[in-house]
Amino acid sequence: MIYNSAKDWQGAARKKVLFFGMSGLGKTYVSNVLRDSGDWFHYSIDYRIGTRYMGEYITDNAKAEAMKVPFLRDLLLTDSIYIGSNISFENLTPVAAYLGKPGNPALGGLELSEYRRRQEQFRLAEIHALLDTEYFIDRAQRLYQYPHFICDTGGSICEWVDPNDPRDQVLSELSRQTLMIWLKGDEDHTAELIRRFDKAPKPMSYQPEFLTRVWEEYLIEQGCTAAEVDPDAFVRWTYARALAHRQPRYQAMAENWGVAVTANDMHNVRDAADFDELIERTLETRANRA
Repeated sequence: MIYNSAKDWQGAARKKVLFFGMSGLGKTYVSNVLRDSGDWFHYSIDYRIGTRYMGEYITDNAKAEAMKVPFLRDLLLTDSIYIGSNISFENLTPVAAYLGKPGNPALGGLELSEYRRRQEQFRLAEIHALLDTEYFIDRAQRLYQYPHFICDTGGSICEWVDPNDPRDQVLSELSRQTLMIWLKGDEDHTAELIRRFDKAPKPMSYQPEFLTRVWEEYLIEQGCTAAEVDPDAFVRWTYARALAHRQPRYQAMAENWGVAVTANDMHNVRDAADFDELIERTLETRANRA
């Protein structure tokens, strides 16, 4: 790790951190708290994915839908109108809408082959965005003169890495550049995440092997064909399984490549000073256990 003790953290002229964990546990919240302090540059992986690596996919998909309407088709073919993605830090809906959900097209679902194609596009985009972290660390200081840096990752980071492989390319690079911090939830957090997801199911990205397993299990359990799958019902059914699948992967990332901080402690951070104190305590505890 780039900081091995509270003293290392206190004496660092540049503090560089990366947050990982399930969406909804406070990664973006604390990123915004630090950014608002004025000394921290906020690099959002999801925003980078949507603007740099999947922007054309998102726009082309919207154009394809518009081309189905004769009036809009004529305007597009004559360059009379423009279709673009209005993605922002606060609104990442275009990425989720493009990812979609698998199942019956009549219910808004995607055929599984198309869904897998988009999942693979997202996997490659996220890996590229993660590996861009070093570039943005340099850019934050060189161009904008920010002394400190936050990388705010998506919940799916654990799907594309092997946390038990000391040679893993992505984790090796990220840990060389940042202090990797897991926002660890408890059973109450898990229950709340499941409740919120059940109320408003959203598209997710899945490890290919995991997707194959849960898709086959769902078809058997529900006694339906792929064309009959209700997209929302499938992602609701899958969500708790995805949480259970990701938890040990996050834990291994924290144990082998970084540190863990409880989501409750992170939610108590109100400013940069609170954050500094929390990281100092965390590093000191880890050093004492070693």
